[in-house]
Amino acid sequence: MENISIRPARSGELAAVAALRWEWLVENGGENLGEHEEFVRHFVDWARDNAGSHRCMVVVRDDDGVVIGMAWLAVVQRVPTPRASGDLGLERVTVHSSRRAIPAYARCGFQESPRLLQARVAGA
Repeated sequence: MENISIRPARSGELAAVAALRWEWLVENGGENLGEHEEFVRHFVDWARDNAGSHRCMVVVRDDDGVVIGMAWLAVVQRVPTPRASGDLGLERVTVHSSRRAIPAYARCGFQESPRLLQARVAGA
């Protein structure tokens, strides 16, 4: 891929990131989402308030600076382990991906894990 940059989101780009999140929710059957503008305001406030634990990365077109993709890194403190490494002291990185993005993550070394389980919370 040429003419794109992947980097941490800038504060002024958070509304564009919120719009991408809104589009994803709509595409995946989101109902009763409320007002778009209210969501964007809430999202931007949340992103700023949680910047210490949730780091937003964006994909930006270099020619016009438009945010065309995003990913979030939620750094959750865990029980220490000798296997943790890297600048953030991470043992592993997991992703919650769209179906279309799975091949891209697989090319970067991500694999399915039979040990990571999830439960849907009512209303989520």
